[in-house]
Parts: sequence; structure tokens; C-alpha cells
Amino acid sequence: MTRSLLRSIAIAAGMAAGLTGCTTTQPSSSGLDRIQHIVVIYAENRSFDNLYGLFPGADGIANATPVQYTQLDVDGKPLPHLPPVWKGKDADPAYPKDLPNKPFRIDAPPINMALSVPTRDLIHKFYQQQEQINGGRNDRFAEVSDAGALVMGHYDGSTLPMWKWAQDYVLADHFFMGAFGDSYLNHFWLICACTPLDAGPPNQRAQLDERGWLKRRPESPVSALAGPAVFVAGEFTNDGYSLTTNQPPYQPSAAPPAPGGDPRFADPARRILPPQTQKTIGDTLSAKGISWAWYSGAWNAAVKDGMQPGDAKRMVIYNNTPPSPYFVAHHQPFNYFARFAPGTADRERHLKDYTDLVSGIEKGELPAVAFYKPQGTFNEHPGNTDVMSGDIHIAELVAKIKASPLWPSMAIIVTYDENGGFWDHVPPPKGDRWGPGTRIPAIIISPLAKRGYVDHTSYDTTSIIKLITRRFGLEALPGVRANAGDLTNAFDF
Repeated sequence: MTRSLLRSIAIAAGMAAGLTGCTTTQPSSSGLDRIQHIVVIYAENRSFDNLYGLFPGADGIANATPVQYTQLDVDGKPLPHLPPVWKGKDADPAYPKDLPNKPFRIDAPPINMALSVPTRDLIHKFYQQQEQINGGRNDRFAEVSDAGALVMGHYDGSTLPMWKWAQDYVLADHFFMGAFGDSYLNHFWLICACTPLDAGPPNQRAQLDERGWLKRRPESPVSALAGPAVFVAGEFTNDGYSLTTNQPPYQPSAAPPAPGGDPRFADPARRILPPQTQKTIGDTLSAKGISWAWYSGAWNAAVKDGMQPGDAKRMVIYNNTPPSPYFVAHHQPFNYFARFAPGTADRERHLKDYTDLVSGIEKGELPAVAFYKPQGTFNEHPGNTDVMSGDIHIAELVAKIKASPLWPSMAIIVTYDENGGFWDHVPPPKGDRWGPGTRIPAIIISPLAKRGYVDHTSYDTTSIIKLITRRFGLEALPGVRANAGDLTNAFDF
């Protein structure tokens, strides 16, 4: 099939889908205009080495030097062996107490914990991650973590369905999380390359030592072998930024409505993030008339559930007890912005449920840019769910897209919000005070992508914004990093 014929098919598919504004962008000489749809699928909390460190041809665990994998104790000396995997302050009996000081397989002897079995969660916060990275040496993951040895655990991911998609299309092996820390902050960096503004209470502001690391409490153990580190609070910077989970001001939120107040809003007397007004990729798309939407698993159920009074059982927001879909409120970044407040036209137009995404795929009528956030049971977050169920869910969604009329002009980006506290051996590139942080997986799937290709270009989460901005001729967002690639090297135009 000729390139001109492929181009004609792509344009026809775009017109059939009724893409608002797509034709307003001037065609680019690079061939980017052949992409009429971009879908971003955003999973949770896995470093590259944790899932793809054994991928053939990638910069994987075999390339890690002893300096990068030998973990140090609090005093800066090499640990004689890894700490236990902590279960609270005790050693978890499911893991050996004295694993060698190097990476190990979670799904192989002596542990044999399959990809379908959840592990505990691991600390993954803004200041702690910077200490773990330790100037690019990546040698303080174990002593900083509340999970001990588990930070060095990884899987043979070759049984994952998404591994197969990576083999067929493009695996980016130098893609880094946009900001240090947790899911909350990295979701902001996905949509605005910005950090939320909130001074927070004084007792929650970071206290740093002379190295810029978060101070430890007096009771913190003097060795990682004796127990997990105990830190002072570090939820806010001293110059007015919110770093870790703050609840949305609008439902769905873990903060319930005010008694007798508007049930669509979170109680302002609770600890919530004030409505944000920074410019987002949604704003720049709308300014050019480009259609877009943020789709969430269980969004409709969570909105309804969140509007219940504070004393009602709110299973969707808080826990993973079946049959709850386990909706995670702080994974919904647009729900923090005043432009998308309840009652606004932009909220109705752009914030959607997963069922709307599936229906759009089946009809061949997706917007030009779509973000998808799986519900908590399918997002691969340690402590909440396992890897395999979410990977299957994402792979099935990719297959639906490929089987749809949208496929000829489609670009799919599957990535993770952050590393979840897991070690990775590759030093992050130089950035700014916010990041980039640890390396994470990213897979680019498209009929226009290279085939069977490992892309070694340096990217971070803001590269997604950069690709969307370049493709549709948008205003550039100021936080997007100049030294991050725009993902075009993954394509074969």
C-alpha cells in the first residue's frame, strides 16, 4: 500500500469521526498531520526496570553497574545485604530477610510471587525520591523506603500482554516521570507541566537538611537493617506548592460535601486543594477548537457516590472492597481546576466515563485527543491491585482501538504516572526543581509508528504535551522541558 493511499485513508477516517478543529492545523512537513487521534493511557507506579528490565534490546537491568545497584545504608556505606521487606515495623515472612544487595526477581525463587499477586505499596514521595536517586547514583532506594528490599524487586514481564504490543511497536526505554514523587503531582505534570499551588499548614511544610533532603525524626533507625526510615512532614514546599495528595475541591473527592451544602462540592472546611487556574493542555486544545476529553474508569459512579453525606459509606472513593470499582479521586487532575467546576460547560464536555470511551471507539467517534485513567482495580498500583489484571485491561482496550475505524490515523501512548518507589538504574536527565524523576515504561502504538523498535531518545511526561502541542499547533506550556523529546522519533513518517 502506498504512502499516498495511507494518507488518504487517514484523512478520510478523521473526517468520518467528525473531529472538531483537526483541519484547522496547518499540515506539517514531518508527516505529523497524518495523526488524527492521540490516546494517552495512564497506568500507575512502576519503574522501567520493575516491568521491562529484561526486555531484549532495551537499556535493562543487565546494564546496571555495581555502583548503581549496590544500595547504601544511612551512613553512606554499602549494606551487607538488603533490608527485610517491611510489613509495618516487622519483616514480612513472605520474603527472605537477607536478600543479596542487588536486584532480584519477585516472580522467581525463593519468592515466586506472580504478576497476578499484589505486593504491598512502597513510599514514593517528592523529597524521598530525590534522596533515593542521590544525584543519579540510584543507591539509596532501600534505605529511604518504608518497604525495604522490595524496591529492588522486578519481574520477567514477557508474559504481560503489553509486552507483546511493545515488541510489535515501540518501547521507549529512556522515558522519565515528569516530577519527583507521587501520582497526585505527576497527574498535574501530565496535563499542565505544573505543580499545584497551596501553601498548606505550617506543620506540613518541608524541613530540609544541608543536602536538600527531608529531615528524619529522632526515632528514625540509624540503619536501614533495623527498620524503615521515619521522616518529618514534607507535603508542601516553603514557597507555596502542594507536593502530595490533596483532595479535589469538587466531587468526586475523598472530602465529603459540607453538611447542608452543595453536594457537588467538597467541604471547604476539610483539607482540600483550592481550585487551580494554571493553563492546561486542555485549555490550549480548546483555544484552537481541537476536541479532547479525559476519560476515567468508574467516573459516573464516583460522582454519584461522592455527593452522599459525609456519614454515608463511600466505597467508591475509599477502598477496594468488591463490588466497588475503587475510584481514586486524586488521579483526576482536571477535577482540581476552576474551569471544570461542577455546573460548567467545560466539565460536561470534557470529563467522561470509561463507558463513553468504549462507545466512542466502537462508533469511530473519539475526540482528537483522549486521556484515559483506569479505575483503581486496573491501574497496576502496588498495594491496591496486581500488575496482570491492569495490563490485560489496557491491552484489551488497545486491541479495541486497533479493530476500530480510528486505527489508520491513531497514535496510542501507554505509560505510567511514576515509579511507585521501585528502583531503576538509569539516572534521570538534568531538569528543574520538580524533576524529571525515575525512569518509567512508555509504549507507542500506531500504524504510523516504527515496528519492533526500542527508542533510546530521552523523554519525560512533558513529552506527551510536547507531541500534542506540535501536532495541533498549540500555544506552548511554560513548564514543558526543552531537553525532552517530543516522541516523533517513535514514528516512521
